[in-house]
Amino acid sequence: MAETLEINRGEKKETYRQLIPQIKALVGPETDPIANLSNICAALNEAFQFLWVGFYLVKNNELVLGPFQGPVACTRIQFGKGVCGTSWESKKTLVVENVAEFPGHIACSSFSKSEIVVPLIKNDEVIGVLDIDSSDLATFDAVDEFELNELCTWLVTVI
Repeated sequence: MAETLEINRGEKKETYRQLIPQIKALVGPETDPIANLSNICAALNEAFQFLWVGFYLVKNNELVLGPFQGPVACTRIQFGKGVCGTSWESKKTLVVENVAEFPGHIACSSFSKSEIVVPLIKNDEVIGVLDIDSSDLATFDAVDEFELNELCTWLVTVI
């Protein structure tokens, strides 16, 4: 079983290795942040077939739903609430293997089983979060955390 897991991680890493330059090329000439965030969601979703991929943007001291791919989502999330609000508050990426075990999890979809949230930090301030949900438990690992952190670190330089 460990061998299968390593193969899956290798395939995932290779998918990111090919996808991230494509995202950067796609975003490169475009200056509209909503268009760029929308295409990033679509590219991530197409590559990995996640349940939900989207951005929440900080507006008036709350996270407000931005571009996304997937089922209907929560529109607003308070600071420190749920996985997204906690990531915003801590300024850290959160990988949640089982959302049912996360204290205060906000269940926008009953199909969501695991989640990763990456804060978008610009000038030491969180301006939004990238939120990705999976319908499987323990979908996200160190590969996702590393690659999505790299993507979001770059992203805040162009939006």
